[in-house]
Amino acid sequence: MLEYFLPRASSFAGSIDHLFDLITYLVMFWFLLTFAFFLYVVFRFRAKPGQKAQYITGETHKQKQAIEIPHYLILVCDLAILFYTFKVWHEVKIDMPEYDEQVRVISQQWAWTFEHAGADGVLDTEDDIVLINEMVLKKDTQYQYELQALDVMHSFSIPVFRLKQDSVPGRKIFGHFKPILEGEWDIQCAEMCGYGHGFMPARVIIKSAEEYDAWIAENTPAHLKQDTAYATTESESKEAPNNG
Repeated sequence: MLEYFLPRASSFAGSIDHLFDLITYLVMFWFLLTFAFFLYVVFRFRAKPGQKAQYITGETHKQKQAIEIPHYLILVCDLAILFYTFKVWHEVKIDMPEYDEQVRVISQQWAWTFEHAGADGVLDTEDDIVLINEMVLKKDTQYQYELQALDVMHSFSIPVFRLKQDSVPGRKIFGHFKPILEGEWDIQCAEMCGYGHGFMPARVIIKSAEEYDAWIAENTPAHLKQDTAYATTESESKEAPNNG
C-alpha cells in the first residue's frame, strides 16, 4: 500500500511493497476475525437474570479447538510471511546483479557526498563527478553503490527506492539498485547522528539516457573533452563494469 503515497522508483520497490501488503492483509484479517468473535462472545454469553455463571476450564477437546485451530492457521500465515520475507531479502540484500555503473556515497555530519563515475564509467579516475547532497542517476541502469561514513553511524535512505542501509564508520558497504522512474526525490538520513540530523537532506535525480549523457558531457572537465587519448581510454574502460 506504500505506492499509494510514494511512487516505486527502483526495480525491487514493488517486491517490498508486496511484502508489506501481505503482512497488512493477513494481520488485518485475523484482527477483524478476533474482534468479531470477541463481540459475539460478549453478547452471546452476557449475564442474564436467574442464570449462574459457569466456570470453563478449557480442558475438553471441543473447548481446546477454539484455540488450536486458529493457532495452526496463524502459524501457516507466519510461515507464508517468513518465506516471502526471505525471498525479498535475497533480492535486495544478497543477490548482487552485474552492474553497469557505480556510485560512491559518503555520509558525514551533516551532509552527503556522492562520487559519480564519469564518462569512463569507473570510479577513482580523473573524470569523476563529485556532488554534495545531490545524486544523479540514469534510468533503467543497474548501479552498485559503495557506502561509507566518515564520523558516526548514519543511515542511507531513499524512500522511493524502498532502500535503507546503515553506514558504519570504518566499513565499506556495497549494495545495488536500478532506477526505473524519472524524477527528483528525497534522500534522508534515517539514523540519529547528532543535533544536525534533521538538516541532512539530499536529492536523487533520475534522468533519461539522453539527459544523463548530456549531464555527463556538461560536467566533464574541458581538458578531458579535448584529450583524444582520454576518449580511447574511455571506450576501453567502459567494458570493465559491463563485463563484471
